[in-house]
Amino acid sequence: MTRWSETPIAADNTHHLLAGRPLYADRFDEVLKFHAPGLAPVRRADEAWHIHEDGTPAYTRRFIRTFGYYEGRAAVTASDGWHHITVDGDDLYPERYAWCGNFQNGRCPVRDTTGEYHHLTAEGQPAYHERWRYAGDYRDGSAVVQRADGHSTHIDPHGQPLHDRWFIDLDVFHKGFARARDDAGWMHVDRHGQPAYARRFAAVEPFYNGQARVERHDGGLEIIDEAAHSLVELRPALRSEFHALSADIVGAWRTDTLAVTVDLHLIPALPATPLAVATRCGITLDGATRLLRALAELGVVTRARDDLWHPTERGAHLREDHPQTLADAAREAAGPQRARWSELAHALRDGEWHPSDVFQEVATSPARATSHNRMLRSYARHDYTSIAGHLPLPHEGVIVDAGGGLGVLAELVAAQRPETSVVLLERPEVVEQLPVQRRFAAISADLFAPWPIAADVIVLTRVLHDWDNDQALTLLHRAREALNPGGQLVIVELLLDPEIPGGGLCDLHLRVVTGGRERTLADFDALLRRAGLRLTRHERASSLLHILTATHA
Repeated sequence: MTRWSETPIAADNTHHLLAGRPLYADRFDEVLKFHAPGLAPVRRADEAWHIHEDGTPAYTRRFIRTFGYYEGRAAVTASDGWHHITVDGDDLYPERYAWCGNFQNGRCPVRDTTGEYHHLTAEGQPAYHERWRYAGDYRDGSAVVQRADGHSTHIDPHGQPLHDRWFIDLDVFHKGFARARDDAGWMHVDRHGQPAYARRFAAVEPFYNGQARVERHDGGLEIIDEAAHSLVELRPALRSEFHALSADIVGAWRTDTLAVTVDLHLIPALPATPLAVATRCGITLDGATRLLRALAELGVVTRARDDLWHPTERGAHLREDHPQTLADAAREAAGPQRARWSELAHALRDGEWHPSDVFQEVATSPARATSHNRMLRSYARHDYTSIAGHLPLPHEGVIVDAGGGLGVLAELVAAQRPETSVVLLERPEVVEQLPVQRRFAAISADLFAPWPIAADVIVLTRVLHDWDNDQALTLLHRAREALNPGGQLVIVELLLDPEIPGGGLCDLHLRVVTGGRERTLADFDALLRRAGLRLTRHERASSLLHILTATHA
């Protein structure tokens, strides 16, 4: 073992020790550990370099900051950016980066000046053409990379995916398994990206000799084997399942409390004392005090020391003038939708059950139509801004947004594709609510009748889930008829995962409110085939939505 490997850093971080004695006479403002081939990073004032074990400089150059050598290369930062140097202090390559990691397995992650990540080869060249939102170190021949929507996967040294699975969070492989998180929680996956077991946890540690420490969603700790069988319980549950289920049972309390808050216009009355709230909202002081306490429990308001109550960021969404207002959603959930949910048992017993057309019902009441469409616009503004850039859209031609509500997505697409002609197809009462100043055209249409337009791309965003299979098939037939030869149908929907129960409540909601349903990828593939269309691509665009692309079969 070489001498430098036995040299810890002194407590004042100014030099290295050997057997408790200074390794050399010099002193620095900061030193880091020695790394092969026996060089340590040091810094004095605004200069940094590497030293030998006798404290002498390894080269004449100076940098702003230096880091340890890994595989014979060290990351340094200079006035012109980050890069790597060799053991003699020479640049490994001429390029400069916004940040550099350390070499492992012959690869190193770097971040360029645009904020994108990739890996370098041992020679300092890009290992592949792809760029990522984040890229981690290689270990055992693979690394974790993250795309723009925040989901991560594993790649090999050449940048090729090890599997086709993407996760909310992900770790490198350790002893054949990697920690991974999906919508249901944390787990371990194998090198094919497949879950090692069906259970999900709040947190998991890597496997150690076939066992791992995990935290359950109820707060309990246990040791599991590689099949997730519980071997030892380290801590019992912190949460009572009785109380958790009880909270779900009284979920309507939350809905009604928020709806009453909207009806009383309480949030616009803040900041205020309870007495001022009572006066402005027309309720008693006792009622204001009790309501504010309940809203604080829901995270909607908070109280300052002067007894002034303020809305939180969450609570601000209950203002009707908020660009992403949920005031209409609160009213709808506590009123018309509550009535439809009362039919759930009937809807589940009767396979031929169909609710009345909620969209026609909304259309007959101008006031409700305004509120309903404003509610849908809020959800669109929240969900579509981040996915618009993922849509496979041309730079010219006709793009039709069918059933696009008040045109949130159409406006985003028109801004991104100014050379295209963007057309919104919607019900007459919706078109009447559109702003006069807009970047897209609008046509009143019945989507179940032949469409009065031909398109190069048709976008159906959260439209098909409102309808049962027969009605969805009719919509797909109409879309296929309106699609020009070589055109594309783009479908944006939540996809049910057969392995994960997420989306189940949304599916029940659609059953009782619209008669529709959420679907799996296989369900959409089957519907498209029946409509004479062929699924060509699908990708996850956000934590909620997927993009499916289809063409004429």
